[in-house]
Amino acid sequence: MNADPILELENINKSFRGLKAIEAISLSLSPGEIVGLIGPNGAGKTTLFNVISGFSVPDSGSVTFKGQSLIGLKPHKICKLGLTRTFQIVKPFNHLTILQNVAVGCFNWASDMAAAEAEAWRTLEFVGLEKKALDQAKATTIPDRKRLELARALASKPDMILLDEVMAGLNPTEQMKIIDLVRQIRQSGVSVFIIEHSMRVIMGLCDRICVIHHGQVIAVGTPGQICADKNVINSYLGEGNAFVKA
Repeated sequence: MNADPILELENINKSFRGLKAIEAISLSLSPGEIVGLIGPNGAGKTTLFNVISGFSVPDSGSVTFKGQSLIGLKPHKICKLGLTRTFQIVKPFNHLTILQNVAVGCFNWASDMAAAEAEAWRTLEFVGLEKKALDQAKATTIPDRKRLELARALASKPDMILLDEVMAGLNPTEQMKIIDLVRQIRQSGVSVFIIEHSMRVIMGLCDRICVIHHGQVIAVGTPGQICADKNVINSYLGEGNAFVKA
């Protein structure tokens, strides 16, 4: 992997009405990596994604993407730089077709509708939704909505994508299909930073894992290192977890 990080977080702090949501978070991601972000509910995972993607401004610290500071930039400006994200709660444009929803994402770079629709078709083929391209978004199932959310983000042609619980609500078979998609996304040259509660997904998918608890990083390492980390076991996994090494 390239020695120069694609994303660098240094001493990120964010509070809401005096309550520290994330505190002194530092982390770097290399190009081509899949890095997982795990921790209990309320640990600050989505807050960190909001800070990275411009939906929230940190109280202090720096966020650097491909050598450029993201602090103070609006989300659409960050997207144009090549960093995009999905959201926990999928909210497509229900009055539009699936194809039109994805075409919206293409206008991050496209200058006309013909180019946007052509790329939208290619993206839908990639995620397996091309046969439903002309269906109304409001009629989609939960698994298809997850794929649509991925497609909208990928249509912006990112260098890095933040996935916020993209597999939540899916059964194991559906999760495996999304895991395969995420691997294909990495193979296409896109770096991945993913929040996911399923340890089976995280352990099998990620190169490295960052664990946060009470807004602070308590461990960063390979899946094997995380499973054996006493702080992680005590704070998050628990001694009886199937992934904890004896």
